[in-house]
Amino acid sequence: MRKKLSAIGNSLGIVIEKPILELLDITRETELDMTTEGGKLIIAPVRKPRRDRVKAAIDRAMHEHAESLRKLAR
Repeated sequence: MRKKLSAIGNSLGIVIEKPILELLDITRETELDMTTEGGKLIIAPVRKPRRDRVKAAIDRAMHEHAESLRKLAR
């Protein structure tokens, strides 16, 4: 896929289409890491360590299903 840069204020930016954002699970809040390798620009989402993602998922499940889990524990 070839892209051209777009003017954004005094800077230049690139538009990333929704299907690519969804494929890479990138949202407006996702922090991106930019590096260069030779003549290439590499942009990659910054991911939390797996341990942190698992803990966050468990915390969400515990919060969303707290009442059901309490009933099951009885």
